[in-house]
Amino acid sequence: MGIRAIVVDTAGTTTDLNFIKDVLFSYSAKVLPEFLEDNQHNVLVDNCLSDIRDIALEPDASLERIVEILRQWIAEDRKATPLKTLQGLIWKQGYGKSDFKGHIFPDFIEAIKKLSSQNIRVYSFSSASVDAQKLLFSHSDDGDLTPYFNGHFDTRTGNKSYKQAYSNIINTISLAPKQVLFISDLLEELKAAQQAGLRTVQMVRDTTQRTGDFKQISSFDELDLDNL
Repeated sequence: MGIRAIVVDTAGTTTDLNFIKDVLFSYSAKVLPEFLEDNQHNVLVDNCLSDIRDIALEPDASLERIVEILRQWIAEDRKATPLKTLQGLIWKQGYGKSDFKGHIFPDFIEAIKKLSSQNIRVYSFSSASVDAQKLLFSHSDDGDLTPYFNGHFDTRTGNKSYKQAYSNIINTISLAPKQVLFISDLLEELKAAQQAGLRTVQMVRDTTQRTGDFKQISSFDELDLDNL
């Protein structure tokens, strides 16, 4: 049964983890106070603020306190949906102002174009919101890459370290698990995808990475779909 779709992780796989941490995370932490002050009455932002108070068990938290909480979550790289939603909105502002561009590894840029020409579907799955993923890929170093994608998944699909998230993706894209390849740098995600029946490949771009019993590549140039 051949591969008909590929699901790619973002940070560490299609984009440099340092870009995520040093540029995107840093930017969101810096502009949080101003952004929340200006947008606190926006319905989506207001809902996020309520969710943050609930998660933090601080129902009366002020905006200033929420900024402290969010900056702590950013430092911890916490996969909290309201944080990821707010970061997506903040990054949209940053991309719109051309404060930065989305860093994408050149080998992935070439790969997604090739895969698209071969009618192989490509999806991204990230802890970042779908909107944040679209921003990253639409403002890339090589222009707008979103036409090459068939869809995007985020934490609303499920926790990336749990089997159910990948089963949910399979149900959404209507393919057999063995027709789908998941590529990530993280062992926990690969194990969960494997448990759901997907084929897996670990992206190892850094020699200090933890590796396991998965087929490994260090670049999308090495990806051979006929030998998985």
